[in-house]
Amino acid sequence: MKLLVLLILAAILFSLGSGLYYLSKDGEGSPRLLKALKIRVALSIALILLLVGAYFFGFITPQG
Repeated sequence: MKLLVLLILAAILFSLGSGLYYLSKDGEGSPRLLKALKIRVALSIALILLLVGAYFFGFITPQG
């Protein structure tokens, strides 16, 4: 589970970096920039759903 979360976080950071690159290279409104943004948002939503689902099904528990 930890590895999956770390992989998704790495993909989010990669998408963020590529979006920054496309913003500086192509300018605003670039199709590549918008694609990188869509991927980052989709990965973030997937990560949140994964964590909520894992908590709901008992794969992860709060510490304390």
